[in-house]
Amino acid sequence: MRRLSLALCVVLALAACSTKANNSGSSGSDASGVKTDVGVTASEIVLGVMSDLSGPFKNLSIGITHGNQLWVNDINATGGICGRKLRLEVVDHGYQAETAKTLYPQLEPKILGMVQLVGSPITAALKGNLQSDKLTTTPASWSSELLDNPYIMIVGTTYDVEMIDGMSYLQDQGMIKDGDTVGHIYIDGEYGANGLRGSRYYAQKHNLQLKEVKITSTDTDLTNIVTGLRGQGVKAIMLTTTPAQTGSVMAANKALGLNVPVLGNNPTYDPVLLKSPAANALDKLYVVASSVPYSADIPKEQQVAAKYKAANYPEPPNAGTPYGYAVAEVWGTVLKKACDNKDLTRDGVLKALQQTTSADTGNLVAALDFSKPGAPATRQVYVAQPDASVEGGVKYVKPLFEAPDAASYVAPHQK
Repeated sequence: MRRLSLALCVVLALAACSTKANNSGSSGSDASGVKTDVGVTASEIVLGVMSDLSGPFKNLSIGITHGNQLWVNDINATGGICGRKLRLEVVDHGYQAETAKTLYPQLEPKILGMVQLVGSPITAALKGNLQSDKLTTTPASWSSELLDNPYIMIVGTTYDVEMIDGMSYLQDQGMIKDGDTVGHIYIDGEYGANGLRGSRYYAQKHNLQLKEVKITSTDTDLTNIVTGLRGQGVKAIMLTTTPAQTGSVMAANKALGLNVPVLGNNPTYDPVLLKSPAANALDKLYVVASSVPYSADIPKEQQVAAKYKAANYPEPPNAGTPYGYAVAEVWGTVLKKACDNKDLTRDGVLKALQQTTSADTGNLVAALDFSKPGAPATRQVYVAQPDASVEGGVKYVKPLFEAPDAASYVAPHQK
C-alpha cells in the first residue's frame, strides 16, 4: 500500500512538472524585439476560456464562447495580432468552484490571459491566483468587488451599477416612486451580494423600503418567496438570480395576481424561458446590461449575427454572442497596444490594459475606460425585455443611458 502511494506521488509530481514544462511560449524577444513569455510563441497567442458549459448558466456561457471564437476567426483571417494567430484553450467548470480550482493549474501555464471566466464564485475562488500569476482576466461576472485586483478586466458595468440604473428606469417610467416597498431576491454569494449593494444604495437614496430575500443557487421553486413579498406589499421585485429562478418568480408573479415589474441583472434572463411554463408571464420582466441584445438594430451586431448564422452553431443565439465578440474586441485593442509597446508578456498586457482609455466595440458594449483603478469601466446600460418574435429572444426598450444616481455612486474599490 505504501509503495502504491509513493508511486502515485511520483506520478502526480511528474504530472505537475510536465504541466509547467509545457508552457506555451518562453521568455525572451522575437526578431522584431517584442518581448514574450507565457502563452506566446513565434506564431501563436493562446488565450484561456474557463466557462460554464454544463451548469446553470450554460446557455449564456456557450453564447459568450461562440462570440469569442467568431472574433478569433475574424482576426486570424486578417493575419492575427503582432504577426501571430490567436487560439482559445477552453475548459468547462460547470459553475463549480472546486472544479475550477482543479482545472486552473492545468490551464494557466498555457495561456497569456483569460478572455472568459464565468461565474462570481469561480472568479472569487481564483482571484488570488490571477494576481499572483499576473494573469489578466475578463470575468463573465460583473461584481465590482473584483475590481481591487488590477488583473481583472470587467467589460461592461457591474451588478451594483446595473441595479441602480435599472431602478432609476423603473422610477422614471412611474413603476415605483419614493417611499415604496420593493423586494430583492438574490443568490447568496458575491453575485447576489453585489446586485443587492446597488439596490440598497438606490433604496437609501429614495427612501424605499427594501425587503431582502437570500436564496441559494440550487433553489428552484420561489413561489413561497413571491407570496411573502406580495404580503409585504411590494411594488417591484429585483432579481440577482439564475434564469431558472427568474422563470419561477415570473410565473408566481402572474399566478398570484401580484403582477409587479421585475428587474433583473444581466445573467438572470435566458431566452429558453420563452419556451418554459413562465413564457406568458415574462411581460413584466426588465433586464439591464451594458451589452446589446442579439436582435439589436446596430450595424456591428447585425454583422455578428450574420457570422453566427454562417458558423452553423446548433445552439439558438442569445445576448452572450455579441457580448463574447465585444470582449474579444477589447482584448484585441489591448493586445495591439501591447504589441506596439513591444511587450507581449503578462506584465506587458497589464500595462497595455491600464493605458486603454477607450475601447471601441461598435456599440456592442458601452464605451469603456480601464484607466481608473477600482472603478467600473462604464456606468451605462441598456434596458431590455423578453420578446419571442425577435432572434435572441430579447429586445431593448431603452438605449444606453447612465442614471444620475449611478454616476454619483462610489464603487467599493474606486480610488
